[in-house]
Amino acid sequence: MCRIDRQRLQEFARKEASALLVWQRSDRPWQLPFAAAVASGAPVAAGAYLGLSSAGALGAVAGLSFLYLPATGLYHRIPVIMACAFGMVSSYALGLASQVVPGAAVLVIACLAAATLLFCKAQAVVPPGPIFMVMAASIAAFSPPQESAAVQNLGYFVLGCIWACFVAVAYSAYILRHRAPAPLHPPSPADLDVALVDSILTGLFVGVSLVLAGMLGLEKAYWVPVSCLAVMQGVTLQASWSRNVHRIVGTVLGMGLTWLLLPFLTNSWAIALAVTLLTFLIETAVVRHYAFAAIFITPLTILLAESSSPGPVSSAMLMQTRLIDTVVGALIGLVGAVCLHNRKVRRIAERGLATIKPRRSRR
Repeated sequence: MCRIDRQRLQEFARKEASALLVWQRSDRPWQLPFAAAVASGAPVAAGAYLGLSSAGALGAVAGLSFLYLPATGLYHRIPVIMACAFGMVSSYALGLASQVVPGAAVLVIACLAAATLLFCKAQAVVPPGPIFMVMAASIAAFSPPQESAAVQNLGYFVLGCIWACFVAVAYSAYILRHRAPAPLHPPSPADLDVALVDSILTGLFVGVSLVLAGMLGLEKAYWVPVSCLAVMQGVTLQASWSRNVHRIVGTVLGMGLTWLLLPFLTNSWAIALAVTLLTFLIETAVVRHYAFAAIFITPLTILLAESSSPGPVSSAMLMQTRLIDTVVGALIGLVGAVCLHNRKVRRIAERGLATIKPRRSRR
């Protein structure tokens, strides 16, 4: 029995190790990572030039809105990118508002995770899905309270989203002259019913991850819900498990890269260059190998989150907190993925929704 278990364990370990070495093919044009790097890197450079490094970092987070740009025709991609940019602004604003009431961040971010996932499913928004919207809300919610600068920070964030939309329009005008747009596949009513259950379960486990982060005393737990959400986005349970392994392995390796980079990032211009290069590398690699992309995601998120909420924090503490956040979020996300793909759990959720729908029709 022990031999069988050992054999199964060894076979499982071999499969996971081999999966980490598999590189996927991609037809993504190099102009897309370049435009994404401009959308996030330019605000940091502008902040360095104006002496507003924190504002530049906020603009870079907002610049991630560009990544919601679909590959469809211009008539569809522009409204979608504008709607997603508005979603980013709303998420950041709600995150700031949650600072007013202690503990409100858990409910706000959990509801946002559910609502933004449902929006992305309904509009057939490609990955990253709700991840960056939840990330924006989490950074706002867990940043040090600055009541006098809250509106000003929101304004910087809005400017970053406007810049991302401008880059998206310019990129679309160029790329559609060289590539045919992808066909639009609107979801069916049955798909929306499935998406509703997915959204409720996802929001529930994102909330659980934040509650656990609070119980563990994690102060800046902005990456816990993001890691949880990223793992739960796997199409299948196997995909979620694979993403979980990739995320943890990539984060551990990313810690080493962060440790190497931090001594050189001593001024705003160096940070601007790092953000630009890291964004380009991430968007080039993420469709080919998720763990490899996660190596660069780690220093990028640390730079953006910590630069947007300044404060004296040691590099060792930053990396330790980031690793703990990732592991906690990924493990809760894996449990959530098990429930998400479990038929019994889905039936319970569907029955609960079925009791609500008749009441709406009676009204």
